Amino acid sequence: MTTSLEQREQHAHWLHLVLTRGMSPSRIFALLREFGLPEDVLSASATQLAQFIEPPLVQALLAPCDTRSAQIERNLQWAQHPNRHLIAFGDVHYPPSLLTLSDPPPLLWSIGDLQLLKQPSIAIVGSRSATHSGVDRAYQFAQSLAQAGWTIISGLALGIDAAAHRGALTQAASTVAVLAHGLEKIYPTSNRSLGLSIAGKGLLISEFALGTLPLRDHFPRRNRLIAALSQGVLVVEAARQSGSLITARLAAELGRDVFAIPGSIDSPMAKGCHDLIKQGAKLVEQADDILGELKPVSGRAPLLATAPNAAPPPADITLGPAAEAVLEALGWDPASVDQLVDRSELQVAHINSQLLSLELAGLIERLADGRIQRLQTC
Repeated sequence: MTTSLEQREQHAHWLHLVLTRGMSPSRIFALLREFGLPEDVLSASATQLAQFIEPPLVQALLAPCDTRSAQIERNLQWAQHPNRHLIAFGDVHYPPSLLTLSDPPPLLWSIGDLQLLKQPSIAIVGSRSATHSGVDRAYQFAQSLAQAGWTIISGLALGIDAAAHRGALTQAASTVAVLAHGLEKIYPTSNRSLGLSIAGKGLLISEFALGTLPLRDHFPRRNRLIAALSQGVLVVEAARQSGSLITARLAAELGRDVFAIPGSIDSPMAKGCHDLIKQGAKLVEQADDILGELKPVSGRAPLLATAPNAAPPPADITLGPAAEAVLEALGWDPASVDQLVDRSELQVAHINSQLLSLELAGLIERLADGRIQRLQTC
């Protein structure tokens, strides 16, 4: 079993990679595919690293940095709170649905109930400058869908997002808010009270480290997580130039269902929804229209993994003898890491390194109980 001290050390390695300026998810995963775990990357020589990333990045990654060290410690201390979590790629709580992204986040920050990441979910998004009727519809749809067992995902923005979160908080299925900044503050500040309610009864989640500001280019990245975490996306109100349409487009590209509520042909807040419907989004007038299309399941991962247009895992790898040995030890039934140690006689660190490579290749998945499942594609 991994101790809290070991987990802290592992998270420190992940933070080192993520907090190095210029280290994008694609670069991080390129190094992980080659070297194994984050600690293996950080133990590699400059010559070895230079084969996969640019020389300035090699220097930044390996050079001592007091600022980065202070940031690492700050984030580790933040995660000591019982309701706060760092979720690294490969952790049991890491959402499998994010593997359908071409650039899944290596590390996530969260506050609240991690079990919500295992529940069937639908996103509700829309305009920040929503009409009164739009706000009412978002609240009512969220309440009805949550009552039917769906966790509601949105971005904690003003207008439709906030109304959807409030409607979902009235039910046990609750809500997940995906933020475009560090979790030590709530943006916009007018939604601070709502954000605290979600932290207590739902879940706040972000791919941005503490201290990260809500910059403009962070919101499209936030939107891609909303799309990937959800089985479908409902757009309540949206102008033609709306971030909600980005979320809907990303959802469609990932093979998720897209729903839209129609409005008056004279309303600018209906133009985006009408465009989505023309492009193939499903017109809905009540929550039952969505429930008739989507049925709650015990976990989203199997369903999302078979989405017809889902993007492949980040990349494939050529299996070496150690990875083959781990696959042979795993067989076709779910097994724990401890069982793999007993079957293979390999060290835990070595097995974890191979499991990360196999997961990156899309050959295994981690189940909700922490066991490893071999996929049929192996």
